[in-house]
Amino acid sequence: MRHLRVVCAVADTGSVRKAALQLGMTQPSLTTQLHRIERTIGGALFTREQTGSRPTALGHSVVSRARPILTEMAALVAAARQEAAGGERRRLRIGSVGSRAVAGWLRRVRDRCAETDPTIHIDISAIALLRMVAADQLDIAFVHESEGFPLHVPAGAEHRVLVAREPQFVALSDGHPAAARSVVHLADLADDTWMVDPTADHEYAAMRRVFSEAGLDPRVVQVRDHATATELIASGEAVRPCQPTSVAGPGTAVRPVHGDPLAVRLLLIWRSRALSTGTLDALYADLRSAYIDLARVNPAYFSWLLQHNRTLLPAEARARKPRHATG
Repeated sequence: MRHLRVVCAVADTGSVRKAALQLGMTQPSLTTQLHRIERTIGGALFTREQTGSRPTALGHSVVSRARPILTEMAALVAAARQEAAGGERRRLRIGSVGSRAVAGWLRRVRDRCAETDPTIHIDISAIALLRMVAADQLDIAFVHESEGFPLHVPAGAEHRVLVAREPQFVALSDGHPAAARSVVHLADLADDTWMVDPTADHEYAAMRRVFSEAGLDPRVVQVRDHATATELIASGEAVRPCQPTSVAGPGTAVRPVHGDPLAVRLLLIWRSRALSTGTLDALYADLRSAYIDLARVNPAYFSWLLQHNRTLLPAEARARKPRHATG
């Protein structure tokens, strides 16, 4: 099965390097394993070109047979594990990037289904979470995808979009001149130092692309620690992009950016056949409800949703006014 996963990963990504990243292997190790597979089969499965690796006729034949085998094996393992659990509470392995919606999501899952025991794994890297889904270490993952830098959904996985385009707001000191405005322009922050988390997939590249399109070249620093980043923002030393559901902490402000130049797509990704359609629908509805509750706390974002993404909001939510965060 491991050999089949290697062959399918190279075919899916079109690159030995990308396949190695997807499988959590080093490129030399995957190359050695691929050569071993080709020797066993007795022919080349891929042609190596400057633009990547393309399946040969033999490679296409092997991949077309390997995919259903991998899918059936994943379904068999999932069914066997569920049967082995017997009368025990069914474990649901949830993964997520950092999001304030996670707590409300888990609470709704527990309240709705007492026989389910959800576990949570948080990772700022969506790519790392997708690897865990592919390796059967997670049943479902909530991830974001930076605009212009699409994620590769692993073979044997499916996805559903929660928000097709979520604008990124900016966190800045409440003493910053731009904080006095309800909406800030990128040019207002051109002389500020911007922060990114280097472990967040494509955040730096996406930000640089937006700056380049706007004709700006601000200083960008990399800060991993959230507490340090928060202090730097409050002190006026730096600004950073943030989720529109963010709540401003002491000494900080959260503002939308004119034109919404920075954005991500929010997705649920799961292993095919690992979850029933009914379970998936319920998990999606629980996450959507938790997300909408957070959106209502930020009037600026709730108003944005009413204008740009009304279909996300149920009729009763559209009729209610946004709530202001307290405390």
